[in-house]
Amino acid sequence: MCYNFKYLIREDINVEIKTGYLYHIKDEFFDKVNDDNLMANHEKGKKRPTYFTIKDKDILWFIPLSSKVEKYEKIVNNKIKRYGFCNTILIEKIFDRKTAILLQNAFPTLEKYIDHIHTIDNIPAKVPETLSKIILKEFKKLMKLKEKGINLFFTDIDKIKEQMEIELSKNS
Repeated sequence: MCYNFKYLIREDINVEIKTGYLYHIKDEFFDKVNDDNLMANHEKGKKRPTYFTIKDKDILWFIPLSSKVEKYEKIVNNKIKRYGFCNTILIEKIFDRKTAILLQNAFPTLEKYIDHIHTIDNIPAKVPETLSKIILKEFKKLMKLKEKGINLFFTDIDKIKEQMEIELSKNS
């Protein structure tokens, strides 16, 4: 996102990775996974996007956040007109700014690929608990649909998860 927040490099702080916090990812992850459907990690030299994190044992699920709200509101409105609802993108306020939460762009990764935690006034940025629960609930719904053969994710999350699990097994 394009907020004027300060970044805190993970080596500078001992923070346990937790669901609901916001992080940035190393370029190394994108190079390794090589999935054209992943969002670009940088734009015009800025670290973006910021990712909402869901911790699931050793695998982390990252959901991109975008400040391009107008773009995603149009997509949401078109989906609502067509289907009566939209469960792949949420538009919510995070830190007093409307933000697009791109569930459709979620993907798995590992802690070692986290570049830094997002901070506000040197405090790790955490999404409010009520919104965090909504994001988690909607993400779980999309995962259940995927299990039933309805894939609404843009990335090949199965392939990426398998890559991450192979890395984990090599390191244990």
